[in-house]
Amino acid sequence: MQVRQLGSSGPKVSAIALGCMGMSGMYGPADRAESIATIHAALDAGVTLIDTGDFYGMGHNEMLIAEALKGVPRDRYQLSVKFGALRDPSGAWVGFDARPAAVKTFLAHSLQRLGVDHIDIYRPARLDPSVPIEDTVGAIADMVKAGYVRHVGLSEVGSETVRRAAAVAPICDLQIEYSLISRRIEDSILPTLRQAGVAVTAYGVLSRGLISGRWSKDALGPADWRAHSPRFQGENVDRNLALVEALRAEAKARGASVAGIAIAWVMAQGADIIPVIGARRRAQLDEALGALDIKLGPDDLAALERAAPKGAAAGERYNSQGMATLDSERG
Repeated sequence: MQVRQLGSSGPKVSAIALGCMGMSGMYGPADRAESIATIHAALDAGVTLIDTGDFYGMGHNEMLIAEALKGVPRDRYQLSVKFGALRDPSGAWVGFDARPAAVKTFLAHSLQRLGVDHIDIYRPARLDPSVPIEDTVGAIADMVKAGYVRHVGLSEVGSETVRRAAAVAPICDLQIEYSLISRRIEDSILPTLRQAGVAVTAYGVLSRGLISGRWSKDALGPADWRAHSPRFQGENVDRNLALVEALRAEAKARGASVAGIAIAWVMAQGADIIPVIGARRRAQLDEALGALDIKLGPDDLAALERAAPKGAAAGERYNSQGMATLDSERG
């Protein structure tokens, strides 16, 4: 397994991380045994960074990960945990809470569910508009000093918030969507991160399966949240799938899968970028790991960007309510 540095203040991690959200129902029912087998396969392949959120399945995801990691030496993996998103018993999203007391409470619950004595990277899932980022990061920094957290991360925040947070404590990475069809971070956020020595853990590398080369319009079930995503609706999805076909031609010419070429493109954007692959089956994981063997030169990168030009995706990456929560969309 290749390794990459998680920012100037963070640890060395596997060049690809495993995102576990889909193992707890966000994309419809998941198979528990297969999910656990996928985590085991990732560890066997040398994946060290495992990403979750305490609100994935209202704690289900953390307990699933704990079951999978039982008996695995703690130094073989790093846990990245997001907190702060609030959900009601029906699963509906009802806001964010990043007050210092809430930070410490959420952390206590995550440590208990995961069955560990520390979390490697702890981050607010979104900016809480009612709480200064300095207060939230300060609370995590307190937990670093107390030994319950190793490093501070951020998620979906803009350049100014990154600068303010970094003035309080070292920030190892920003988790943010980045893919061939989601490239807004290149304008301001990515240069800011590089100036500050902050890495990117890129999620949505396959745009939630849209540019995986395997997704089709009849794949959305009633419990799949993508049914409410603009990029998967109406004329938007047809336009986006046309981009996928253009990418398929480029991938075929290089003897690769669409998913492999899309992941490899993200990895080629810099050694400070670590894709978080949301695999919930071993076959998906195997395909993602194949991207490590795909070498893209300048001509390859240019061809892929001609096939899927910057800004060509139809529809926003979240619905209007979701977009309103993204400090990153404000620069």
